[in-house]
Amino acid sequence: MKKRWKIVLIVFAVVCALQFVACLVMSEQLVKFGLQPERGVRNKDLAPELDWMENIFHTTDWFNELVDAGLMRDTCILDFKGENKLQGYYCPAAEPSKRTAIIAHGYTSSALGMTHIARMFRDSLGFNVVLPTHYAHFGSEGDAVQMGWFDRLNFEKWSALGHKIFGDTLQVYHGISMGGATVMMASGDDLPPYVRGIIEDCGYTSVWDQFLLSVKGMHLSPVILAMGGLMTRVRWGWGFKEASSLKQLEKSTVPMLFIHGDSDDFVPTEMVYRCYDAKKNGYKEMWLGPGSKHGASFTDHPAEYTAVVRKFLEQHVF
Repeated sequence: MKKRWKIVLIVFAVVCALQFVACLVMSEQLVKFGLQPERGVRNKDLAPELDWMENIFHTTDWFNELVDAGLMRDTCILDFKGENKLQGYYCPAAEPSKRTAIIAHGYTSSALGMTHIARMFRDSLGFNVVLPTHYAHFGSEGDAVQMGWFDRLNFEKWSALGHKIFGDTLQVYHGISMGGATVMMASGDDLPPYVRGIIEDCGYTSVWDQFLLSVKGMHLSPVILAMGGLMTRVRWGWGFKEASSLKQLEKSTVPMLFIHGDSDDFVPTEMVYRCYDAKKNGYKEMWLGPGSKHGASFTDHPAEYTAVVRKFLEQHVF
């Protein structure tokens, strides 16, 4: 009898060990897939971004003309830890302006992926623009994507650089997708007084929530996500639940405009309602892009999008 129980215990221990190893392997793959994608730090090819600029946003000629005129300039800063070079662009408004927009791109995109928003701010709204590229994306260094959490601290450095370059008295943060999460996460920090408004477009509630959608879609256990979060904390110093737009919004007092496509199934539209409700202090409003999928509200409705942003700025920021 004792021998039989001993065999049962050994088999049970072996099965548990194998399951644990399998979870470790899958968690490692999850972290690699999510935070070290092939289009990230290991691939400097800007062809996909240039294709978007040309065929979706129609901003190629606009951007190149500004570069040729010496107005759109390439620059670098060191990240908040002083370890990695981060690449970006800045450009003055068409007419002298004391207003600057700091614009955050999405996951696996780059500063060039936000030229449509930069053109809106510069040409339609009279802003100087700063276009950062986040960790591990194209021209910026870093061995892993930070999903907005540490990007927010670098974003605040870009904000300070814009203030120094342009001598502005008013700044607005704008971000789409991961960039939307970045500016929401920044909204809860102690921002300088010249940051007067924030516009987020289809940002997620937290990294945990967004990755959980992927895990469930692959029919994997949340345990794998939890283990991946522990790996991320050990390697890069932050956790998936810690990287929360909701928690940061609870501390936010800056006027905010929340934008989301009402047909977004990548960062589900319901997330914008949770983000909106999480902000308890300061002015807030919401606009949903009719029929728009993820990150497509401006592309689908450029005139209405610009009008909504203009009204928000004129009535609650300026």
